[in-house]
Amino acid sequence: MAEMTVDQDAALATIGRAIIGVRFMRVGKLYHFDASGFAELRPGDRVIVETTRGRQLGEVVSLVPPAKQAPPQGGYKAIEGVATARDLALEQMWRQHETEAMINCRERAQQLNLENVKVVKAEYSYDGTRLTFLISGPDDGSGRLDTRSLRDDMQQVYPSQQVALRQIGPRDVAKLLGGMGACGLETRCCAMFLTEFSPVSIKMAKEQGLSLNPEEITGMCGRLRCCLVYEYEQYVAARKTLPKRGKQVVTPKGPGKVVDVNPMKEAVFVAVSDGEASRVYEFVKDDLQPADELEALKQKAASPCDRHESGGCDCGRSKKKAH
Repeated sequence: MAEMTVDQDAALATIGRAIIGVRFMRVGKLYHFDASGFAELRPGDRVIVETTRGRQLGEVVSLVPPAKQAPPQGGYKAIEGVATARDLALEQMWRQHETEAMINCRERAQQLNLENVKVVKAEYSYDGTRLTFLISGPDDGSGRLDTRSLRDDMQQVYPSQQVALRQIGPRDVAKLLGGMGACGLETRCCAMFLTEFSPVSIKMAKEQGLSLNPEEITGMCGRLRCCLVYEYEQYVAARKTLPKRGKQVVTPKGPGKVVDVNPMKEAVFVAVSDGEASRVYEFVKDDLQPADELEALKQKAASPCDRHESGGCDCGRSKKKAH
């Protein structure tokens, strides 16, 4: 047997432990931690964990059963403990100072003529040791906003905290701000239930036959709407079972050409000749037959069997009879 590495050993050791899913914002990404030794934990409890952004207070959302535990390389990071009443009170107190900190940062950004920098939100860690400003705006081409002067100034304003500026994208901005969606929904999908953003492309709109008018497929964030992903796979699967536009088919009304399809109804619109004009009918896919395949079958039925020369055929047809 091959010798097991330290990382593999640590990963295997975590399987079967008490693994919990923790969320740090109401509709946010789920992170997993090892809660072994805290068997009393239940969804809704608050725990303290160490993250790349320091110690944070999160909410237990789920308990991961052993069969579904797939530990990352190096295993799961353990939680530090269950939040106490004092921890919860500290979190509430520091949250009350976030609006003031955001206003101060916006004013300083304006004084520094950082017109392109938008300070979206200020976030204190639960114990007030860290202060993070979430910012957005067009970058200088390098992919990052130049906010070093702003960070240094805010560190002087808040010397008791470790100040950091974190750049977020337009979708994250829309998620944080909330509000009505472009479709008229009272709460945007991203702020209501989307925990992660999926890649969205213009191909998804084309596949669903949607108008490519930017006003109709763009969300409040200025990016393609997240809802274009919702039914995309169903449309792709349904279109594979339907004839493409322009294909010749045979219908109960006669031969015609496919002019459009309705994947969700598994229906096809066919233009059938009606004298000198043509009329469009809607048919379900089971009522259609491909014209080219029918023609191929007719030709095969009329042609002699290709096995007569080599023998072994008892179809009763020969090349001489065919002529």
